[in-house]
Amino acid sequence: MKKKGTELKDLTVQELQDKLQEERGALTKLRFNHTVSPIESPVMLRTKRKEVARILTELRQRELANTKTK
Repeated sequence: MKKKGTELKDLTVQELQDKLQEERGALTKLRFNHTVSPIESPVMLRTKRKEVARILTELRQRELANTKTK
């Protein structure tokens, strides 16, 4: 898990926003597919949801860091 956090810290804000949009799209698609017919591994839903949360957390940390320095 620690590896994912360091991987996100290396990305720029624009890259993080792009990745967030991509992950949210994938999560929406997974939810839709799961509603239509149950997917093999429902754990994938949890994993995608947590990935979105990690990205949002990193973006918020950067936002707070920018306001502190001003």
